[in-house]
Amino acid sequence: MDRKDGMNFAPKGKPCPVVTPGEFVFSAVALDHGHIYGMCGGLTEAGGTIKYVYDKDPEKVRRFIQAYPSALPAACEEEVLNCPETRLIASAAVPNERCALGIRVMRAGKDYFSDKTPLTTLEQLQSAKDAVADTGKKYMVYYSERLHSEGSVLAGQLVNEGAIGRVLQVMGMGPHRLNAPARPEWFFIKEQYGGILCDIGSHQIEQILYFTGARDARVVAAQIANHHHPAYPELEDFGDAVLVTDNGCSGYFRVDWFTPDGLRVWGDGRTFILGTEGYIEMRKYINITAQQDGGDHVFLVNGDGERHYRAAGSMGYPFFGDLILDCINRTENAMTQEHAFKAAELCVRAQMQANRIIRQD
Repeated sequence: MDRKDGMNFAPKGKPCPVVTPGEFVFSAVALDHGHIYGMCGGLTEAGGTIKYVYDKDPEKVRRFIQAYPSALPAACEEEVLNCPETRLIASAAVPNERCALGIRVMRAGKDYFSDKTPLTTLEQLQSAKDAVADTGKKYMVYYSERLHSEGSVLAGQLVNEGAIGRVLQVMGMGPHRLNAPARPEWFFIKEQYGGILCDIGSHQIEQILYFTGARDARVVAAQIANHHHPAYPELEDFGDAVLVTDNGCSGYFRVDWFTPDGLRVWGDGRTFILGTEGYIEMRKYINITAQQDGGDHVFLVNGDGERHYRAAGSMGYPFFGDLILDCINRTENAMTQEHAFKAAELCVRAQMQANRIIRQD
């Protein structure tokens, strides 16, 4: 994994299979975003067996098979949808195409695992909800900044154990490196990528819901801007928002495309969790200037003192095994469908009501 390239973020964990080989077969369709490698990597480490891969671009398929040599190239999407062995289809399609694909997947009798953001409009959300209700299938989402972060897994454990008391606020910072020449055309078309709060903001909103234990929230304020990229007029390079959850917690997040070239990783992602008895800070990908490279640093301060945990290599990524077992047993231990859809809804609502900041020079 190139630590300076966020688009191909694909952490590698220790294999922790929850099924035997061939017991849970999945396939991949639409490889537009590099997150597909993290999604499929997590599933295979949890014991999943990959069957088919399909994309309209043969070069994307070729690169995918280099990473997953056992994957068979499918001739068309329908070949994957009609495969009786495939139980789940993973996809990182262009964002505004993810929902339509997911509906086709579920109506073909398979569970769906989408990259974030899983949809870009409220109309798509309602269509997805209707399809889930009609088919009984899952529409799960790869909110990677929590699910593929051992620091986040540890932080969630500490919160659940009451290490900081009752959570009052979650604050997230999600800077990313733009690397515009390497980005596909759709990345700069707002109708296709959905806007910055809908796209990378979805990570932050999902974490606000998760760490506060909320089922719903209200977007109090939101802002977007294109501060520094006039060559890409539909790009939003900055966004932030304030939320209040249904259980009385507050949330704030900032996302941007201003990671400087001198940083060793693609973004200095951080999350701060304030509780009644202490607080937690996560430095997910780097502890800047530290000689000890790597991320997953968790800092805890409470009545017992100060602690620094290095979560890397100690927690694993339990979401993927839980997702496989959920698909088999029809349970909701990895993530509830309600939670997956609520995070998606709120990022769309934040995008819809965002005020645009206009620079006055």
